[in-house]
Formats: sequence, C-alpha cells, structure tokens
Amino acid sequence: MAFEIVATIALMASSVPAPLSAAPTLEAFEQVLSRHDSATLALEEWCAARGFAQPAGVTAKQVTDGEQTPARGIDTRLGLAKGETVALRNVRLSCGSRVLSVAWNWYVPERLTPEMNETLRSSDVPFGKVVAPLHFRRKALAVIAGPAANCPAGTISTHQAMLVLPDGRPLAYLVECYTAANLEP
Repeated sequence: MAFEIVATIALMASSVPAPLSAAPTLEAFEQVLSRHDSATLALEEWCAARGFAQPAGVTAKQVTDGEQTPARGIDTRLGLAKGETVALRNVRLSCGSRVLSVAWNWYVPERLTPEMNETLRSSDVPFGKVVAPLHFRRKALAVIAGPAANCPAGTISTHQAMLVLPDGRPLAYLVECYTAANLEP
C-alpha cells in the first residue's frame, strides 16, 4: 500500500510542469513560444510566469516610423487572389512597461471580418487576439538566434512564420524580433 502511494505521488509530481527558474534562459523562452500558435498567448504566459505585470496582458503599440516596405514576394507568400490586398501592422508588443517583441505582420484584410479590420486599425489589441476566432495555425519558417534585418538592437531571437487558416489559405506572414527584456529579472 505504501509503495502505491509513493508511486502515485511520484507520477503526479512528474506531470506538473517545472516552474521557471529564477534566471530565465533563451531555451525556456523558446519552449513557451513553441507551445502556442499565437505569439500573444505565449508572451502572456511568459509574462505571467516571470511576474512582469499584474495582470499579465500584452498590448500592441503601432510603430509608424522606420521601414514599412512589403517583404519581398509577399503577394506569393500570402497567395493573393484577384482583388485581395496586403496590409502591414508593425507593433511593439509589451507586458507592463517591458517591450517583449517588435513584430511585422503582413496580412490579407479581405480574409478578416470588417470588425477585425477596424479593431486592428483603431486599438492596441494584438493581432493574434483579434483574429483568434478564425482558428489559425502557426507554421514556423525560421528561428534565428539574435537579430535579423530590421530587428532592434538587443534582439535575442527572431521568428519568421505564417499564420494559416483552417482551409489552408495563408492569413499572415510574420517577422517577430524578441527583445532581451524577456530574459531580464
């Protein structure tokens, strides 16, 4: 009987995720990112676990300065049909006072509802939260240690990805530059 209790406790303990260490690592951060189709949800999980803000909400402040040219081949990447266009949302994603990511989000507005497009134009709600009702999936294209072109100084990791609708059509092409603020105490 005692053996069964010890075995049960050991099994229960092994199924509980380990808490984040006092000194966060890039590997732990990347593991959180890899568990989510939405970078926003991953950043909110990370923000909560690290205690960056209470509540651990992520907001998107639109960037209006800097390079805003379309990514090369974006029309092909997004599989534009006749009459479809490409829009860009360049934002800084923050939790509390920390900027956790700078992201470029090229997307097809015609694949969103009018309400979603208006929210993206007029609010600080992150793209992933706005389009969540579309049940997109994330398809990773590349993960680069450190900054890629146009990423700010102090970038610890750069992700390139596609968001794909359930019917297989591309919704968005993303470049996400994750900042050193993610690993600071």
